[in-house]
Amino acid sequence: MGVITEVYPSVAGQIRLVKSTETDIGVALPGENLTRSEAQQRAALIKVHSYEVELDVTVSEETFTSNTTVKFAANSVGASTFIDAITAKVHRIVLNGKELDAASVTDGVRIQLDDLQLENELVVETDAHFMNTGEGLHRFVDPVDNEVYLYSQFEVPDARRMFVVFEQPDLKATFQFTITAPDHWKVVSNQPSPEATVAGESKATWKFAPTPIISSYITAIIAGPYTELRSELTSSDGRVIPLGVFCRTSLATFLDAEYVFEKTRQGFEFFEKAFDLAYPFEKYDQLFVPEFNAGAMENAGAVTFTETYVFRSKVTDAIKERRVVTILHELAHMWFGDLVTMRWWNDLWLNESFAEYASTLATAEATEWTNAWTTFTALEKSWAYRQDQLPSTHPIVATINDLEDVQVNFDGITYAKGASVLKQLVAWVGQEKFLAGVSSYFKKNAYGNTELTDLLTELEAQSGRELRSWSKLWLETAGVNTLRPEITTDEAGIISGFAVLQSAIESQPTIRPHRMVIGFYNLINGKLKRVHRLELDVDGVRTEVAELVGLARPALVLLNDEDLAYAKIRLDEKSWATALEHLSEFEDSLARTIIWGAAWDAARDAETSPRDFVDLVLNNIAHETESTTMLTLLRQLVTAGNLYVAEPHRSEVLGRIGAGLLKLAREAAAESDAQLQFTKFFAQFATGTEQLDALESILAGSETLAGLAIDADLRWELLTGLVVGNRAFADSIDAELARDNTASGQKAAAGARAALATAKDKRAAWHQLVETKELSNALVQSASAGFVRVQDVSLLEPFVDEYFDSVLKIWSSNTFKIAEYLLVNLYPLNLANQALADKTSAWLERSEIKEIAALHRILLENLANVQRAIAAQKRDLS
Repeated sequence: MGVITEVYPSVAGQIRLVKSTETDIGVALPGENLTRSEAQQRAALIKVHSYEVELDVTVSEETFTSNTTVKFAANSVGASTFIDAITAKVHRIVLNGKELDAASVTDGVRIQLDDLQLENELVVETDAHFMNTGEGLHRFVDPVDNEVYLYSQFEVPDARRMFVVFEQPDLKATFQFTITAPDHWKVVSNQPSPEATVAGESKATWKFAPTPIISSYITAIIAGPYTELRSELTSSDGRVIPLGVFCRTSLATFLDAEYVFEKTRQGFEFFEKAFDLAYPFEKYDQLFVPEFNAGAMENAGAVTFTETYVFRSKVTDAIKERRVVTILHELAHMWFGDLVTMRWWNDLWLNESFAEYASTLATAEATEWTNAWTTFTALEKSWAYRQDQLPSTHPIVATINDLEDVQVNFDGITYAKGASVLKQLVAWVGQEKFLAGVSSYFKKNAYGNTELTDLLTELEAQSGRELRSWSKLWLETAGVNTLRPEITTDEAGIISGFAVLQSAIESQPTIRPHRMVIGFYNLINGKLKRVHRLELDVDGVRTEVAELVGLARPALVLLNDEDLAYAKIRLDEKSWATALEHLSEFEDSLARTIIWGAAWDAARDAETSPRDFVDLVLNNIAHETESTTMLTLLRQLVTAGNLYVAEPHRSEVLGRIGAGLLKLAREAAAESDAQLQFTKFFAQFATGTEQLDALESILAGSETLAGLAIDADLRWELLTGLVVGNRAFADSIDAELARDNTASGQKAAAGARAALATAKDKRAAWHQLVETKELSNALVQSASAGFVRVQDVSLLEPFVDEYFDSVLKIWSSNTFKIAEYLLVNLYPLNLANQALADKTSAWLERSEIKEIAALHRILLENLANVQRAIAAQKRDLS
């Protein structure tokens, strides 16, 4: 599954991609949370041959008919097993010609199957629910034209919401879908779309050919009056691969399909050459769909993307580049994940880490985004370090005992740390040998399931290196190390001793080997340029570096130059002084981004003042050339200003940030990326009469920023800033929605309404989010994030007790994704005080919370963010 579009943290700093394990109507049933033990027992008993799935999506607005025929073998006559099926109603169950009593063998989640034969045929006729949570078969009505759009999203356990299935990745099979839908629709699945046949008045039926042998979570159905654009390419094996790009009709004028096709062709060429293996499926469609929870999903041959990647307004270069990385991330999954699939979810990291590494490599080497590794450092690495310092961190190869375990592991470890560690592995064994090992792995395991040892075997064979010890240190332990230089010099400034010191925290004490580069930098003609480079292996708590003894000490020494290693770095005192004075003068964007990261790490770890970090950003960000680095820094300003600066200084600092961003926006080059970013973030900080007047003027057009168009999305951001500042009210939101009554407009309006700055409005927003099911996933996400956007944090205080009193209700009465939005976003983190920390700690000790591991983890991460903020505030007061 692709990374989410805005991976950058909110003030909460929490990022996770999680899926549903709750029933549609409320309390989770025990059978819904499949355990690894159950999956292993089922896989040992049966082998699935094929599915034939017939859906009719025309019967009602709430449900659809879903009839499934499954053929499978069992290795023991008379044995018993179960099949997964989250249903609205079960009409008929027939096993090997014998009709079963549905009331006695199904509970709405599983169907019990007894008296199996060596070969079995199961026929199940059901009704299933359309979903509005982005899980299962999601139904969306376009407010522009009232057209209905459907798409499926199954990872991790939600194919069972659409059809009856043995829902685990190692029970692969072929899938044949037959879909009855309105005759003016497009219907897309994993196989090429067939000609439709008439199925009654205004209805048609599409019968797809069977898929290759794949896992259920990468099957897909996308249906609706989508606009379709087509192209093709020639694969490395000579086949012509049809290409399609789709989006809702009301967005079609904004769809830059030719650019998507161009990046797709570049990706095909790069990956087929790198993997020495042709694309493994018949066609490649890419579909931009509404209300998508993630960034994208690697359905075989039918990839779905968030439609925020269809740019109806001007977006930053960071988002443009992220779209390219996501396109290539999903394409990489066609080999790693779809062709060869993990046996169980503990190796989910292999899918996601590899796709993240490979997509960044392809972006840097095959597209115009040649600084993709700088983006990786600013984005993925910072995400990984943040996640790895939470109390919920886990080894890259995580312990996944059940589906709820995997739900909360779509995180910065699974994606970003795993990819970072793979980058270091490539530096150690060499890219050519690494890719040769990967190619061998694909060829030996095509259409099968594997474990980590299968990949390590191929990498060892190609590289000649022993990797089991490396795996134990890097993949099977958690935590991030810190590296710092120890330098001594003589009176002439010649280095007489140089060592790299490595440390680890007490709770994660592993000391690891690191492949890294040490760079020496001097100021030359006004630029900080590298004058010496040493690549070496660092291991142990102290590594002497004799090769640097006898050299002149430079102005700045940079550990982990080129960002090969996964470790936090610290600078020596002289280097840090040079960095602070000349940060904007780094010639190399990657080196500069590493310094930015070290500065943020020090502020997060309460080693330096958060106000110093604020000053560093405001004084240097205008010279930053990399859009993602800039966006990351601006988001870090949100966290530093609202959480890390101590309360006595906070109002002044937030006002200074707002004034600084307004000045930067006014002085930025016309139509520049920086101008857009500074304006967007000024709207987040605008406070006080003068700044709110300026924000109002920019929205009204009475103040113009040279070349900056105040388009639909920017209008909403500016208006929401005024709402938070209590300068705009419900009537302004209603007027803006009348002007922009689109899916994007409705989402923005939901966030703005929840941000209204009165106690009465906060109470109304809370009621709608917690007490009703009125909102879809997209609107819940926007409204819950808007709820906590306040300048007066006292507005949140009445909801502290209510939050904790509602925790179990939120968990039990929603799907996992909705519960995750509410429990993370509604947490009153902006209070960031000891009382909130104490309250959270007390709830974490409750037995009913401890019993639900995934819920406990969400609250534990909320607490960790408060505790880090309190530590930073204490440093700010010292």
